[in-house]
Amino acid sequence: MLVYQDLLTGDELLSDSFTSKEIENGMLWEVEGKWVVKGAVDVDIGANPSAEGGEDEGVDDTATKVVDIVDTFRLQEQPAFDKKQFVTYIKRYIKLLTPKLDEEKQELFKKHIEGATKLLLSKLKDLQFFVGESMHDDGSLVVAYYKDGAIDPTFLYFAYGLKEIKC
Repeated sequence: MLVYQDLLTGDELLSDSFTSKEIENGMLWEVEGKWVVKGAVDVDIGANPSAEGGEDEGVDDTATKVVDIVDTFRLQEQPAFDKKQFVTYIKRYIKLLTPKLDEEKQELFKKHIEGATKLLLSKLKDLQFFVGESMHDDGSLVVAYYKDGAIDPTFLYFAYGLKEIKC
């Protein structure tokens, strides 16, 4: 299994158990999330305690609906950005990430990050923002949005901000 950590914070953000697709010249990875039920599962064994003189225990309502990626990697939702805040974040992120990349990746990153930024800016009002478990504000953002009519979110990751770790 491969786990992908944030290159700047070390937070685990993704694994190869989720299928990803490169977009925007490899700058972003697109990953489909799913809403899942987490918690208690009610199993009907055919018994009726109230008819048998026992007490009806009712429904266990500890089950909750969560998004699989958010839950698995303990992502922490952040407040929405306006355009100015997002551009400020991206500039700082580029400045922090670039020195961590080798020369070849630095060139590609500088060449294509603008296209990825424009894509994100065009969807800004529809995006949800997440950071890793440490909630470090200098780390990579994980961005989620709902494609037209979708009930499950799509996540976008900055590919160059991820480090592959074999488990």
